[in-house]
Amino acid sequence: MNRRDFVATGGTFAAAAALPAFAQSLPATPAPHMTDSNLAAPDARATRKILIAGGGFRTKFIGYMAQLTGKTRPRICYLPTASADSPAGSLAFYQSCAPLNVEPFVQNSFIESLSQTQGWDEVLLSMDAIVVSGGNTLNQQAIWKAQGIDVILRQAWDRGIVLGGASAGSLCWFDEGTTDSRPKALSIVKCMGFLKGSHSPHYDAEAGRRPLYQKLIGSGEMQPGYACDNDAGLYFEDNTIKRVVATRAGAKCYHVKLVNGKVVEETMEPEML
Repeated sequence: MNRRDFVATGGTFAAAAALPAFAQSLPATPAPHMTDSNLAAPDARATRKILIAGGGFRTKFIGYMAQLTGKTRPRICYLPTASADSPAGSLAFYQSCAPLNVEPFVQNSFIESLSQTQGWDEVLLSMDAIVVSGGNTLNQQAIWKAQGIDVILRQAWDRGIVLGGASAGSLCWFDEGTTDSRPKALSIVKCMGFLKGSHSPHYDAEAGRRPLYQKLIGSGEMQPGYACDNDAGLYFEDNTIKRVVATRAGAKCYHVKLVNGKVVEETMEPEML
Protein backbone atom coordinates (compact mmCIF):
# COMPACT_ATOMS: atom_id res chain seq x y z
CA MET A 1 0.00 0.00 0.00
CA ASN A 2 1.27 3.45 -0.90
CA ARG A 3 -0.18 5.71 1.78
CA ARG A 4 0.35 8.73 -0.44
CA ASP A 5 -2.56 7.38 -2.47
CA PHE A 6 -5.05 8.41 0.20
CA VAL A 7 -3.39 11.08 2.34
CA ALA A 8 -4.37 14.67 1.56
CA THR A 9 -1.74 17.09 0.29
CA GLY A 10 -1.70 20.81 -0.35
CA GLY A 11 -1.45 23.94 1.75
CA THR A 12 -5.01 23.95 3.08
CA PHE A 13 -4.90 20.40 4.43
CA ALA A 14 -1.19 19.80 4.95
CA ALA A 15 -0.94 20.75 8.61
CA ALA A 16 -1.43 17.62 10.69
CA ALA A 17 -2.80 19.66 13.57
CA ALA A 18 -5.68 20.83 11.40
CA LEU A 19 -6.83 17.37 10.37
CA PRO A 20 -8.77 16.27 13.47
CA ALA A 21 -10.84 19.45 13.73
CA PHE A 22 -11.65 19.48 10.03
CA ALA A 23 -12.39 15.76 9.97
CA GLN A 24 -14.98 16.16 12.70
CA SER A 25 -16.97 18.41 10.37
CA LEU A 26 -17.14 15.79 7.61
CA PRO A 27 -20.24 13.60 7.40
CA ALA A 28 -19.42 9.98 8.27
CA THR A 29 -22.17 8.78 5.91
CA PRO A 30 -24.12 10.24 3.01
CA ALA A 31 -26.42 12.99 4.22
CA PRO A 32 -29.39 13.02 1.82
CA HIS A 33 -32.62 11.34 2.84
CA MET A 34 -32.88 7.93 1.19
CA THR A 35 -36.16 6.83 -0.40
CA ASP A 36 -37.07 3.98 -2.70
CA SER A 37 -36.80 6.38 -5.63
CA ASN A 38 -33.12 7.02 -4.78
CA LEU A 39 -32.17 3.37 -5.10
CA ALA A 40 -30.76 2.24 -8.43
CA ALA A 41 -33.25 -0.29 -9.78
CA PRO A 42 -32.04 -3.72 -10.94
CA ASP A 43 -31.75 -3.81 -14.71
CA ALA A 44 -30.88 -6.94 -16.64
CA ARG A 45 -29.51 -4.69 -19.40
CA ALA A 46 -27.25 -2.65 -17.09
CA THR A 47 -23.60 -2.51 -18.12
CA ARG A 48 -21.34 -3.62 -15.28
CA LYS A 49 -18.47 -1.12 -14.98
CA ILE A 50 -15.20 -1.09 -13.00
CA LEU A 51 -12.41 1.51 -13.31
CA ILE A 52 -9.13 0.72 -11.56
CA ALA A 53 -5.71 2.32 -11.17
CA GLY A 54 -2.46 0.88 -9.86
CA GLY A 55 -2.12 3.80 -7.46
CA GLY A 56 -3.41 7.36 -7.30
CA PHE A 57 -7.18 7.60 -7.88
CA ARG A 58 -7.44 11.37 -7.85
CA THR A 59 -9.34 14.10 -9.70
CA LYS A 60 -8.79 12.89 -13.27
CA PHE A 61 -9.75 9.30 -12.47
CA ILE A 62 -12.78 10.42 -10.45
CA GLY A 63 -13.75 12.74 -13.30
CA TYR A 64 -13.57 9.86 -15.78
CA MET A 65 -15.63 7.71 -13.39
CA ALA A 66 -18.21 10.50 -13.26
CA GLN A 67 -18.43 10.46 -17.08
CA LEU A 68 -18.97 6.71 -17.04
CA THR A 69 -22.09 7.13 -14.91
CA GLY A 70 -23.80 9.11 -17.68
CA LYS A 71 -25.19 11.50 -15.04
CA THR A 72 -24.90 15.31 -15.12
CA ARG A 73 -24.04 15.53 -11.41
CA PRO A 74 -23.37 11.99 -10.19
CA ARG A 75 -23.41 10.92 -6.57
CA ILE A 76 -19.99 9.41 -5.80
CA CYS A 77 -19.32 7.56 -2.55
CA TYR A 78 -15.90 6.97 -1.00
CA LEU A 79 -15.57 3.69 0.91
CA PRO A 80 -12.40 3.87 3.06
CA THR A 81 -12.60 0.49 4.85
CA ALA A 82 -9.08 -0.55 3.83
CA SER A 83 -7.61 2.60 5.41
CA ALA A 84 -9.56 2.04 8.66
CA ASP A 85 -11.78 5.00 7.72
CA SER A 86 -8.78 7.36 7.68
CA PRO A 87 -9.91 11.01 8.08
CA ALA A 88 -6.94 12.04 5.93
CA GLY A 89 -8.18 9.78 3.15
CA SER A 90 -11.65 11.30 3.32
CA LEU A 91 -10.16 14.80 3.17
CA ALA A 92 -8.15 13.83 0.10
CA PHE A 93 -11.28 12.44 -1.58
CA TYR A 94 -13.25 15.65 -0.98
CA GLN A 95 -10.29 17.66 -2.20
CA SER A 96 -10.06 15.57 -5.39
CA CYS A 97 -13.79 16.00 -6.02
CA ALA A 98 -13.80 19.78 -5.45
CA PRO A 99 -13.09 20.76 -9.12
CA LEU A 100 -15.73 18.32 -10.43
CA ASN A 101 -19.50 18.58 -10.85
CA VAL A 102 -20.22 15.66 -8.51
CA GLU A 103 -21.90 15.07 -5.15
CA PRO A 104 -19.23 13.44 -2.95
CA PHE A 105 -20.04 11.33 0.11
CA VAL A 106 -18.10 9.15 2.53
CA GLN A 107 -19.38 5.86 3.93
CA ASN A 108 -17.34 4.67 6.89
CA SER A 109 -17.33 1.03 7.97
CA PHE A 110 -16.39 1.59 11.62
CA ILE A 111 -19.87 2.76 12.61
CA GLU A 112 -22.67 2.08 15.10
CA SER A 113 -26.44 1.99 14.67
CA LEU A 114 -27.26 4.99 16.90
CA SER A 115 -25.66 7.43 14.47
CA GLN A 116 -26.08 5.46 11.23
CA THR A 117 -29.73 4.61 10.70
CA GLN A 118 -29.47 3.64 7.03
CA GLY A 119 -28.43 0.18 5.88
CA TRP A 120 -25.50 -0.53 3.60
CA ASP A 121 -27.93 -1.18 0.77
CA GLU A 122 -29.80 2.10 1.29
CA VAL A 123 -26.57 4.08 1.10
CA LEU A 124 -24.49 2.24 -1.50
CA LEU A 125 -27.29 1.39 -3.92
CA SER A 126 -28.36 5.05 -4.00
CA MET A 127 -25.01 6.06 -5.51
CA ASP A 128 -23.98 6.45 -9.14
CA ALA A 129 -20.37 5.45 -8.43
CA ILE A 130 -18.31 4.05 -5.54
CA VAL A 131 -14.58 4.71 -5.03
CA VAL A 132 -12.77 2.24 -2.76
CA SER A 133 -9.71 3.49 -0.86
CA GLY A 134 -6.23 2.11 -0.70
CA GLY A 135 -5.03 0.38 2.44
CA ASN A 136 -5.04 -3.13 3.87
CA THR A 137 -6.88 -5.38 1.39
CA LEU A 138 -6.97 -8.42 3.69
CA ASN A 139 -8.65 -6.47 6.49
CA GLN A 140 -10.98 -4.78 4.00
CA GLN A 141 -12.19 -8.14 2.69
CA ALA A 142 -12.74 -9.54 6.19
CA ILE A 143 -14.78 -6.50 7.29
CA TRP A 144 -16.84 -6.44 4.10
CA LYS A 145 -17.72 -10.13 4.48
CA ALA A 146 -18.61 -9.74 8.16
CA GLN A 147 -20.82 -6.73 7.39
CA GLY A 148 -22.32 -8.04 4.14
CA ILE A 149 -20.87 -5.10 2.21
CA ASP A 150 -19.41 -7.50 -0.37
CA VAL A 151 -22.94 -8.67 -1.24
CA ILE A 152 -24.17 -5.08 -1.63
CA LEU A 153 -21.21 -4.19 -3.84
CA ARG A 154 -22.08 -7.13 -6.10
CA GLN A 155 -25.63 -5.78 -6.35
CA ALA A 156 -24.24 -2.33 -7.15
CA TRP A 157 -22.10 -3.78 -9.95
CA ASP A 158 -25.04 -5.72 -11.37
CA ARG A 159 -27.15 -2.53 -11.36
CA GLY A 160 -24.63 -0.55 -13.36
CA ILE A 161 -23.25 1.56 -10.51
CA VAL A 162 -19.65 2.35 -11.49
CA LEU A 163 -17.11 0.79 -9.11
CA GLY A 164 -13.42 1.50 -8.81
CA GLY A 165 -10.36 2.60 -6.91
CA ALA A 166 -6.61 2.18 -6.67
CA SER A 167 -4.32 -0.16 -4.71
CA ALA A 168 -6.64 -2.07 -2.34
CA GLY A 169 -9.39 -0.30 -4.28
CA SER A 170 -8.27 -1.98 -7.51
CA LEU A 171 -7.22 -5.34 -6.11
CA CYS A 172 -10.50 -6.02 -4.30
CA TRP A 173 -12.51 -6.63 -7.50
CA PHE A 174 -10.34 -9.50 -8.79
CA ASP A 175 -10.15 -13.18 -7.86
CA GLU A 176 -6.74 -12.65 -6.27
CA GLY A 177 -3.57 -10.60 -6.30
CA THR A 178 -0.41 -9.53 -4.52
CA THR A 179 -0.72 -7.60 -1.27
CA ASP A 180 1.34 -6.05 1.53
CA SER A 181 -1.53 -6.68 3.98
CA ARG A 182 0.46 -9.13 6.12
CA PRO A 183 3.71 -8.61 8.05
CA LYS A 184 7.13 -9.35 6.67
CA ALA A 185 6.56 -9.87 2.94
CA LEU A 186 4.24 -9.45 -0.01
CA SER A 187 1.76 -12.31 -0.26
CA ILE A 188 -1.39 -13.54 -1.99
CA VAL A 189 -4.84 -12.24 -1.09
CA LYS A 190 -8.15 -13.71 -2.29
CA CYS A 191 -10.80 -11.13 -3.16
CA MET A 192 -14.37 -10.84 -4.48
CA GLY A 193 -13.91 -12.19 -7.99
CA PHE A 194 -16.05 -9.73 -9.95
CA LEU A 195 -13.10 -9.50 -12.36
CA LYS A 196 -11.60 -12.87 -13.24
CA GLY A 197 -7.90 -13.53 -12.87
CA SER A 198 -5.30 -11.69 -10.82
CA HIS A 199 -4.00 -8.17 -10.29
CA SER A 200 -0.87 -6.40 -9.10
CA PRO A 201 -1.04 -2.67 -8.26
CA HIS A 202 1.96 -0.34 -7.75
CA TYR A 203 3.83 -2.23 -10.47
CA ASP A 204 6.43 0.48 -11.02
CA ALA A 205 6.42 1.97 -7.53
CA GLU A 206 7.37 -0.95 -5.26
CA ALA A 207 10.40 -3.02 -6.20
CA GLY A 208 9.04 -6.38 -5.06
CA ARG A 209 5.79 -6.30 -7.03
CA ARG A 210 6.94 -7.19 -10.55
CA PRO A 211 9.25 -10.14 -9.73
CA LEU A 212 6.78 -11.68 -7.28
CA TYR A 213 3.84 -11.34 -9.67
CA GLN A 214 5.76 -12.97 -12.50
CA LYS A 215 7.05 -15.72 -10.20
CA LEU A 216 3.57 -16.58 -8.90
CA ILE A 217 2.06 -16.67 -12.39
CA GLY A 218 5.00 -18.69 -13.70
CA SER A 219 4.65 -21.30 -10.95
CA GLY A 220 0.91 -21.58 -11.37
CA GLU A 221 0.28 -20.31 -7.82
CA MET A 222 -1.60 -17.34 -9.25
CA GLN A 223 -3.80 -16.91 -12.29
CA PRO A 224 -2.66 -14.71 -15.17
CA GLY A 225 -3.92 -11.16 -14.93
CA TYR A 226 -3.24 -7.45 -15.10
CA ALA A 227 -0.63 -5.22 -13.49
CA CYS A 228 -0.89 -1.43 -13.32
CA ASP A 229 1.74 1.20 -12.67
CA ASN A 230 0.80 4.04 -10.35
CA ASP A 231 -1.32 6.59 -12.25
CA ALA A 232 -2.28 4.05 -14.94
CA GLY A 233 -5.50 2.10 -15.05
CA LEU A 234 -8.01 -0.10 -16.81
CA TYR A 235 -11.71 0.34 -17.51
CA PHE A 236 -13.71 -2.90 -17.63
CA GLU A 237 -17.22 -3.57 -18.85
CA ASP A 238 -18.08 -6.96 -17.36
CA ASN A 239 -14.71 -8.70 -17.81
CA THR A 240 -13.73 -6.97 -21.03
CA ILE A 241 -11.16 -4.16 -21.07
CA LYS A 242 -12.65 -1.20 -22.91
CA ARG A 243 -9.97 1.40 -22.31
CA VAL A 244 -6.43 1.74 -20.93
CA VAL A 245 -5.82 5.16 -19.34
CA ALA A 246 -3.19 7.12 -17.43
CA THR A 247 -2.68 10.49 -15.79
CA ARG A 248 1.12 10.48 -15.98
CA ALA A 249 3.42 10.11 -18.97
CA GLY A 250 5.25 6.79 -18.87
CA ALA A 251 2.72 5.00 -16.67
CA LYS A 252 1.51 1.75 -18.23
CA CYS A 253 -0.55 -1.37 -17.68
CA TYR A 254 0.44 -4.95 -18.45
CA HIS A 255 -1.22 -8.25 -19.27
CA VAL A 256 0.91 -10.92 -17.59
CA LYS A 257 0.31 -14.49 -18.74
CA LEU A 258 1.90 -17.86 -19.47
CA VAL A 259 2.75 -18.68 -23.09
CA ASN A 260 4.27 -22.13 -23.71
CA GLY A 261 5.30 -22.32 -20.07
CA LYS A 262 7.02 -18.93 -20.09
CA VAL A 263 5.80 -15.73 -18.41
CA VAL A 264 5.02 -13.04 -20.98
CA GLU A 265 4.43 -9.41 -20.01
CA GLU A 266 2.39 -7.63 -22.67
CA THR A 267 2.57 -3.84 -22.37
CA MET A 268 -0.75 -2.01 -22.70
CA GLU A 269 -0.15 1.59 -23.80
CA PRO A 270 -2.67 4.00 -22.25
CA GLU A 271 -4.57 7.06 -23.43
CA MET A 272 -3.95 10.15 -21.30
CA LEU A 273 -6.91 11.41 -19.27
